[in-house]
Amino acid sequence: MTDRRTFLKAAFATAFVPRLSWADAGSPAYLGAARDASGDYALYGLDAAAQIVFRVPLPARGHAAAAHPAKPEAVAFARRPGTFALVVNCATGDVTHRLDAPEGRHFMGHGLFVNGGDLLLTPENHYAAKRGILGLWDRTKGYARIGEVPTHGIGPHDVKQLSDGTLVVANGGIFTHPEIGAGREKLNLDGMKPSLAYLTSGYTLVEKVALAPELHRNSIRHLSVGPGDQIAFAMQWEGDETEVVPLLGLHRRGEAPVLAQAELGEQFAMRGYAGSVAHSGDGTEVAITSPRGGRLHRFAPDGRFLGAVQRGDICGLAPCAAGYLGSDGFGALVELRETMRPLNAVPGLAWDNHLVALPQLL
Repeated sequence: MTDRRTFLKAAFATAFVPRLSWADAGSPAYLGAARDASGDYALYGLDAAAQIVFRVPLPARGHAAAAHPAKPEAVAFARRPGTFALVVNCATGDVTHRLDAPEGRHFMGHGLFVNGGDLLLTPENHYAAKRGILGLWDRTKGYARIGEVPTHGIGPHDVKQLSDGTLVVANGGIFTHPEIGAGREKLNLDGMKPSLAYLTSGYTLVEKVALAPELHRNSIRHLSVGPGDQIAFAMQWEGDETEVVPLLGLHRRGEAPVLAQAELGEQFAMRGYAGSVAHSGDGTEVAITSPRGGRLHRFAPDGRFLGAVQRGDICGLAPCAAGYLGSDGFGALVELRETMRPLNAVPGLAWDNHLVALPQLL
């Protein structure tokens, strides 16, 4: 039995255990993965001025990260199709947990903390069953895998949460298998069925939005949540390269999706590929990037095209106070809106596909 003196000593010691916050990691506003000039990979924290505030080594190429809402903790996902993810203490640089996808499943490069950060959701390809799932990981139990739920589609790539707790999943529609074509060969192009799936906080399907049949090869990949819970979704065309199709969709619950595109020449220049999507920092517009086309396209919330900014190999995109923060494969971080303003450049650094914003710190 613990006596009173022992109990008081334990309570006193516990009171002085440091409770780390994002401030202890340099108060980053963004997370991004990159490869440096020596070929090493790392997860970086960036402040609101796009300056590096921390670097945590990764064993392989990263894709995106899920940031805990309060703790200086991020889950770094391997490039799709990855079967592991690393939980990183961004204040100390320690890898505290490794998440391994269960047999027959692989991660899709993205994840989301919910329930105040106690639960991590991971979009996964259940390739053994040819269906998409969300993996459920309990942070309070050392990231124990506690279950999985269907996404009601194939190839779920990204997941976001609306203000009322509703989840929205981007079902890309593409089926892959990690043992075929290094896991990146697309095995069902003729039968693709991309969709947005809205799930309650209890994971019940409440709405599903599909594209028109002629756009069934337009894979829905990445999501942004804007004012009024508007969903912006970026698409990647898996059809004939000579066809010009919309690469940005806008949607609100209960309405038909709006498919937005630029004038013909600009739209063709995107080469059928939108790599990232974000609403601007003030929420008055939305943009997509194309590293293949070297462009950012800006749109009004109703889908009207506002303009383009050219930047070679730009892909990463996140909101900032003046509009957007973009990253490219040449180590540059730039502020974007009607024009472009360089903020930081690291020679030899190649930023990967995405920038993850920490909204509470912007």
